[in-house]
Amino acid sequence: MEGSPRQRGAVRTSDLESAAEALRSDPARTRAARRLRTAQNGSPAVDRLVELAARLLGVRAGQISLLDDVQSVAGVAGLPPGSATRETGLAATPCTLAAAETQVLAIPDARADERVGRLPQVTGGQVVAYLGAPLTDGEGHVVGTLCVFDPLPREWSETDAATLQQLAASVMTELEYAALTGEYERQHLRWRLAMDAGGVGTFDWDLRSGELVWDDPLMAMFGYTIDDFDGTITAFNRRLHPDDLPRVSEALRACIDLVGDFEAEYRVVRPDGETRWVQARGRALAGADGRAVRVLGAAYDTTEDRTGDVRVTRVLEAMPAGFYSLDHEWRFTHVNAEAERLLGRSREELLGQVIWTAFPATVNSAFEEHYRGAVRTGEPVNFDAHYPAPLDGWYELRAWPSPEGLSVYFIEVTERKQARDHAERSARRLALLAQVSAELAGTLDAQAATGRLPRVVVPGLAQWCIVTVVDGDGRPRDVGWWHAEPAARALVERYAAVRLDAMPATSPVARALLAGEAVRADAVDVRQLLPTGEALELLDALAPGSAVCLPLRGRGRTLGVLTLYSAPGEAMSREDLATAQDVADRAGLALDNTRLYAQQQQLAEGLQRSLLTEPPEPDHAEIAVRYLPAVEAARVGGDWYDAFLQPSGATMLVIGDVVGHDTEAAAAMGQLRGLLRGIATYSDAPPVEVLRGLDASMAVLQTHVLATATVARFEQTDDERGRGLTRMRWANAGHLPPLVINPDGSVAELAAWKGDLLLGVDPDVRRQESVVTLDRGSTVLLFTDGLVERRDADLDAGMVRLREALVDLAHLPLQQLLDEVLERLVDGRPEDDVALVAVRLHRQDRPRPPEAGPNDVPDVVPPEPA
Repeated sequence: MEGSPRQRGAVRTSDLESAAEALRSDPARTRAARRLRTAQNGSPAVDRLVELAARLLGVRAGQISLLDDVQSVAGVAGLPPGSATRETGLAATPCTLAAAETQVLAIPDARADERVGRLPQVTGGQVVAYLGAPLTDGEGHVVGTLCVFDPLPREWSETDAATLQQLAASVMTELEYAALTGEYERQHLRWRLAMDAGGVGTFDWDLRSGELVWDDPLMAMFGYTIDDFDGTITAFNRRLHPDDLPRVSEALRACIDLVGDFEAEYRVVRPDGETRWVQARGRALAGADGRAVRVLGAAYDTTEDRTGDVRVTRVLEAMPAGFYSLDHEWRFTHVNAEAERLLGRSREELLGQVIWTAFPATVNSAFEEHYRGAVRTGEPVNFDAHYPAPLDGWYELRAWPSPEGLSVYFIEVTERKQARDHAERSARRLALLAQVSAELAGTLDAQAATGRLPRVVVPGLAQWCIVTVVDGDGRPRDVGWWHAEPAARALVERYAAVRLDAMPATSPVARALLAGEAVRADAVDVRQLLPTGEALELLDALAPGSAVCLPLRGRGRTLGVLTLYSAPGEAMSREDLATAQDVADRAGLALDNTRLYAQQQQLAEGLQRSLLTEPPEPDHAEIAVRYLPAVEAARVGGDWYDAFLQPSGATMLVIGDVVGHDTEAAAAMGQLRGLLRGIATYSDAPPVEVLRGLDASMAVLQTHVLATATVARFEQTDDERGRGLTRMRWANAGHLPPLVINPDGSVAELAAWKGDLLLGVDPDVRRQESVVTLDRGSTVLLFTDGLVERRDADLDAGMVRLREALVDLAHLPLQQLLDEVLERLVDGRPEDDVALVAVRLHRQDRPRPPEAGPNDVPDVVPPEPA
């Protein structure tokens, strides 16, 4: 399969030395790699791609290596500065093996691989898990590798290999783009050097400020240095030959007064006494009021050849850029040799022709717009434009007006434009995949996230899209859809609602689900499968040209289909199809992870709840319990509640929390809960003795856990029964204290939060016990800290919120009260496990209220507490 990693033990190069020799023996490949190597200068884009590869694949570091006769590092991520060897022999790096392969090379544990196990970077622990993809240029030469590695062993998946291979293509694009950019910069430098060789200088005279700006060639022409040139017209006049000064000054004055052109040839007397002839041309530019505000121009030394034509022509002919000039009637007046080559026409054919006739595609194009704009404004222009067949190329042009018309320099930049476009497409694909990953990773509800995928992939990959998932009963359902055109979205929504019921088992969607492979189909073929009805009418209204159904594959099963629809006359490119399949694979894996997580969650929660039993139903005392697991991955915890009767008939309530949030904490919770129950029901002991006995048992049984707990016992004498009172005796081992809702609706906290030492610390600790007298009609609430703790608020703020909620809800029946408390404080989604146990002491001079349920007390326990 394309992109599958080649694991250790498969068909392989015999050793590093032979692989290195194979690379060195290909001169064309070596030249291609060296060309890229010499063009590299620390490109940030290349480093970002390496960092992206390491982040997407979840490894410590990554590297881009170029391999000519040595390995050189073009980009790194995740390594300390200076830790990457800039040059390494080909036989001393695993990247040589990756370059010798035809596909991605995956090494789960380099230490156990005889080919690379003795390399310093492996024995030093820097490279253990290794994944490398060859970098291949447009000519098919392998010029290097993109690799990621980690100091821990790892099994690489096909998805890992496909991701790295796709990133390798983007890296190759960036490397080629950097090389082309360097070549164009050198070409521009040669262009400027040619100008300098011709001795052409430029000037800019600001008439409002009087500032005169000369470039270096003009300064040298007049014999000035930057220190003795004062930047005024006086500096110009000072060097003019006295006989030429009146004539040139008059020409400049006329240029300014008429806002016209300036042309003059004059002598310059330099400080050493040498006289030189200079030809100058310029033009005055008008301001908003129509008066001249600036004079721009150029000058060149004509001493050797006063006409200047031979010298300038020689310079233009030697230029590596195309040049042509147009007169005021847009006729070609000069065409250099490079322009002949780029335009595919000889100068004999072009001279005298009007450009709009010779090249009709320039009419109403960027060429005409900028050329006419330059002539109209008198300002030079610089732009890129495309000319269609037969030239079919992109060009960078610089055009400026002159007294004779318009001069144009141009170079072909087709390769650079294509490389830039390719890089932009690669960046968009990577951004799309990153957005898909973020969408799927940002929620545990993968099905809902998958339903939003159409909004991500449209219009980047298709005109419209529908995503289908298989539900728990094995039936496909369309869960998401989107169209690039807002007006068509309602049609797509309705089509998604009816299409599956209308499609036969031979439809593309059904075939993709059954085979787990991509299925392409034309709209005409799908239309023939649909019976007459609403689905067919909607498909005709949407009028797609073609579609591709991509399976959402999990581990050994297909969990859905991503259907992408293209407009008539359009088709998905191979790159877009590979990106779409990557999107589908990521969605399938997310759905499968959600399925497995749900199974584990149900198992964990079932185990947790199996350890928590229903409370007893003593006479005139109503007991309610709640357990709510955390919403995060650690669903099993150590929180527990308990309620039971002692032999004396007293009701005992327990709330506890074992330190930790895993299966070990849940198992320890089950042990402690069972121990506490046994101690309390056999001994009939008060809470402080029960906790002391539990501490002692934990020490003997070597239960090495820590836990908090509060134990409360409700007692009553005959006298207290007659007066409607109940005593609550309670002890606290490091847990939050109970809260009491009095009959009048007020809320009381029984003690400041300090509590005795946690269970499991010191079996000999002396524990305290408290007693409080409660009126009948009171409610007592015991709870774990998950009810009140938040990451963004302290415990005291949580206790305040709980007390305020209890005051508001005191009038409600007990079961409803607990439900509302959970809703207000954790909104049904706690960050930690929450356990609650509450008792409401109903009046005993009246019948047992119906909401308390039937009185259910074991035969061995008195009906009323003693």
